[in-house]
Amino acid sequence: MPYVLISTQIRLETGPTMVGDEYADPAIMTYLGARKTTILGNNFSEYHVDEPPRLVLDKLETLGYRVVSMTGVGQTLVWCLHKETM
Repeated sequence: MPYVLISTQIRLETGPTMVGDEYADPAIMTYLGARKTTILGNNFSEYHVDEPPRLVLDKLETLGYRVVSMTGVGQTLVWCLHKETM
């Protein structure tokens, strides 16, 4: 998967960080140490880590991912990363 989205709440910029949805690459989620959770009332799952976004971004960079955009949506910070395919 060449794209990854990560996000965090502004008031929680020291973690946790949401690092993927239920369709995320399991190998990447394992590398990040992410846990899959389903919040009561939601019909979907998300992967989270306890680390702040900066550490997650550092880890993804070692896998070849680069930030292509970042934005704030309400109280949420979102980063989009891309990895070139060979």
